[in-house]
Amino acid sequence: MIPSERYGAIDIGSNAVRLLLSEAFETDSGPYFRKISLIRMPIRLGKDAFIQGKISKDKAKRLTRTIQGFRHLVDAYRPLDFQACATSAMREAANGQKICKQILAETGVAIRIISGKEEARTIFANNSWSHLPKESAWLFVDVGGGSTEITIYANGKSVSRSFGIGTIRLLENLVHKSRWREMKAWIQDHTRHYASIDAVGSGGNINKIIKLAKCTDGRSITRGKMKRVRDYLKFFSYQERITKLGLKPDRADVIMPALKIYLSVMKWGGIHTLSVPQVGLADGLVRLMYRKRNAPPEQ
Repeated sequence: MIPSERYGAIDIGSNAVRLLLSEAFETDSGPYFRKISLIRMPIRLGKDAFIQGKISKDKAKRLTRTIQGFRHLVDAYRPLDFQACATSAMREAANGQKICKQILAETGVAIRIISGKEEARTIFANNSWSHLPKESAWLFVDVGGGSTEITIYANGKSVSRSFGIGTIRLLENLVHKSRWREMKAWIQDHTRHYASIDAVGSGGNINKIIKLAKCTDGRSITRGKMKRVRDYLKFFSYQERITKLGLKPDRADVIMPALKIYLSVMKWGGIHTLSVPQVGLADGLVRLMYRKRNAPPEQ
């Protein structure tokens, strides 16, 4: 039996909270990560944080109970290392840090509220980009409920940026045109020097979009196919997306704003095809924990 290492990660997002239990195997070509379990709880903290400026007592209670349940699963799994991180909603909530302290006291789980840049870098950590040719240019985009994280990798270096454009913000009409202009200018400024640029997309919505597009490889989607998915979904009401298309209630409303963000990023970056490896922030946390644990000792 090939020896493995177990890791656990919690991602507290603006739309849902996820627990990832993962296993890492060392192979001749590098580490291989296998998802043992991925549990998702739709709490939608962003609706409170972005509209009211704080997390309501009801949702704070639901979050605490969710983390408590996740903690029991983590204890049963017995990972070598475990981390919990929170992103946009908890970053912006006036009581975000207070809720984290309460959860620590009640569950023993320490939650780290990370910046947008750290979020982008963590998502970027999902692959060994050192294997890419240095002349290659890549754009990595992760669309969440509260923000969109973008990393540009080129010439062996990377630059990351977080933009306050997310699916829940768009649903609630909380994104000013200036934010769109800012993201457009940044993408065009960092991609204009390259004749072609490849792209990788992450986030729960893109995984569902690629399934709706019925892409043959299930791992990439063209801008044209994404537009066809958008036009197809326009024929269905929110209820019909749930009952006829089988979308989850908390996915059926945010999928259209997500399409708008992905299509905009692809257009501004001159991107034709988006690869979808189906990984996210929790996967990035697992990889970083693995690298830290297996880093060679300092001389």
